[in-house]
Amino acid sequence: MPSYRYASVYDRVEVPLAERHWPNAQISHAPLWVPVDLRDGNQALPDPMDPARKRRFFELLVAMGYKEIEVGYPSASQADYNFVRLLAESDIVPADVTIVVFTPARRDLIERTVDSVWGITGDVVVHMYTATAPTWRDVVLGRDGAELRGLVLAGGRDVLEFTGEAGNIRFEFSPEVFNLTEPDYVLGLCDDMTRLWDATPERPVILNLPATVEVATPNVYADQIEYMHRNLARRDSVILSVHPHNDRGTGVACAELAILAGAQRVEGCVFGNGERTGNVDIATLALNMHAQGIDPMIDFSNIDEIARTVEYCTRMPIHERHPYVGALVHTAFSGTHQDAIKKGLAEHRERALRTGRSEREIDWRVPYLPIDPADIGRAYDAVIRVNSQSGKGGFAYVLLTEYGLDLPREMQIDFARRAQALADERGVEIKPGELYDLFVATYGKGALNAS
Repeated sequence: MPSYRYASVYDRVEVPLAERHWPNAQISHAPLWVPVDLRDGNQALPDPMDPARKRRFFELLVAMGYKEIEVGYPSASQADYNFVRLLAESDIVPADVTIVVFTPARRDLIERTVDSVWGITGDVVVHMYTATAPTWRDVVLGRDGAELRGLVLAGGRDVLEFTGEAGNIRFEFSPEVFNLTEPDYVLGLCDDMTRLWDATPERPVILNLPATVEVATPNVYADQIEYMHRNLARRDSVILSVHPHNDRGTGVACAELAILAGAQRVEGCVFGNGERTGNVDIATLALNMHAQGIDPMIDFSNIDEIARTVEYCTRMPIHERHPYVGALVHTAFSGTHQDAIKKGLAEHRERALRTGRSEREIDWRVPYLPIDPADIGRAYDAVIRVNSQSGKGGFAYVLLTEYGLDLPREMQIDFARRAQALADERGVEIKPGELYDLFVATYGKGALNAS
């Protein structure tokens, strides 16, 4: 493979930090979450959401507890404009939910974007973006650094002009492809915007720093975020936001390290939809925090209903191995894993009885299961399933949980040998009913009472 054609990130952009603090930091609370499924996620779909699907997705996000939602790109399509107008002219936006609309730094498109939000009585964020990295400046926009700075400032002034005295509208700026932009150039541009928009602690400006195309290991992105965090001119008047993509498969790690480095806000999609390999998966990110004892402030207690809604709205399936939500993520086929899970679940039940507390209240210590499936609305019936890779513990667990058959150890060993032979012969998963039939055929119905 011609790997010589590709430059290291260290040859493409200066990585600014020599002394870093983020490796010693710990995540202690959830960031501000901003789902962009209705804009960034929607524009990546082969079949964009129709109005009914978009409304259903919006209502799902509200029900889950998101307080800031990017709802569209109103200047890009009539459908997006109409959806924002629906929000403005109806009562489906709760008073405590902020609406975000997205626009390029172009006067006519800014005007249409601002026009779309008139009538929304709650908080609104106008989110302006411009690509800033050298390749984008040279190849896509045909402007040098000074010319691009002029374009961005002109867009910022247009935002001020069209929003006027509207006290409910705040501002967000994204230097698109931040992660490939010269650090001092993008820092100066962000300081220009907070000065132009008069950022104050009472009315902060959101500076959103995207890894628009993921090109480096997550530690590099963390260094870039920490550099901005430590050097922005009006840091107490800025909400520092990140928007990682997943081109290298490390979008979640990029976001976690960015939070360590000073980010306060994360944009992404529920289950990670988005252009190419997707945006950062804010469901995985939130449940990773849950698994560390941090309240993500978002409700995933019925994850299967969330998944059904997302699949319906996007018309795209969720992979069976997708973290937390996939159909197989809480399932063990391996014999050693099954044995450990079976013993862990038994210890969990016994400890709850011994302490007189609910199984849902006591510490979770079950091997191979990072969180209790019940936390996200899953039952234990699919935790252990059996095939030719399974051991005696797995076969015995299925018979116990499905049919109340508690096999003595000697019978477990004998039955496992027979069940494995059946599984080897079939070459597929053995269903509980087939195991039960094998048990009866082997030991007779009288063994049902003896076990």
